[in-house]
Amino acid sequence: MAEQNQVVGCHTKESWVDHFQKGKDSKKLVVVDFTASWCGPCRFIAPILTDLAKKWTDVTFLKVDVDELKDVAEEWEIEAMPTLLFLKEGKVVDKIVGARKEELLAKVEKHAAVAAA
Repeated sequence: MAEQNQVVGCHTKESWVDHFQKGKDSKKLVVVDFTASWCGPCRFIAPILTDLAKKWTDVTFLKVDVDELKDVAEEWEIEAMPTLLFLKEGKVVDKIVGARKEELLAKVEKHAAVAAA
């Protein structure tokens, strides 16, 4: 089960599939941060995601390292880091490419509010 109030790192394909399926079944908003350890903008956005996870307890935040889970990154056609996917019921409802804090805050608010309605 995804821990509330934190960003959950998916380090294996099995972990990713498990968390993805739980998010899909729960109908909650799932925000997936496709990241890389060498990526400066990824390091900038990470603490912002952590803060959002603490605030938005009804949203699941996942982190996928593209070098660690190349096949997952390829499956979702990730071409730049960070890429943030907003998923509902397993489908992409929004996407941000780059470390754009204001856009991230706005999209979490927008999609989480819709999920709660």
